[in-house]
Amino acid sequence: MKNKSLELWVGLFVVLGGLALLFLALKAGNMSSFTTGERYQVIAEFDNIGGLKVRAPVKSAGVVVGRVASITLDGYTFRAQVALDLDADFRFPQDSSARILTSGLLGEQYIGFEVGGADENLAAGDKVARTQSAVVLEDLISQFLFSQAAEGKKSKE
Repeated sequence: MKNKSLELWVGLFVVLGGLALLFLALKAGNMSSFTTGERYQVIAEFDNIGGLKVRAPVKSAGVVVGRVASITLDGYTFRAQVALDLDADFRFPQDSSARILTSGLLGEQYIGFEVGGADENLAAGDKVARTQSAVVLEDLISQFLFSQAAEGKKSKE
């Protein structure tokens, strides 16, 4: 009897551990929030997307309003085309802008959607007119180092 009780507790512990691993895998894959509501897709073009990934959140005022559906390279302009699936409950003006932001210093990247003031709203298939590319940490560090080197060179002259 004591052996059966121990086996039951071990089995329960293993099942809970498996559920915890599943939860972590879904969180890491950005798939923890499933939405079945209506969506519409808009396109945003960026010069540099940094580490942006498919299924990354699209946020407006800190609220998740959609997800990144796909990322492709335009063979003509050589800019990254990012398809955004936006929740149909949120209609944004046509002059809204999109920026690639980072949560925290080294956190995941997401799209920040800033609302414009136009009377007409974005519709499915429209392009976001104003975009701002990702700030790449390596580029900032190299700019800082080069500026420091240039200042050091000036002071020696």
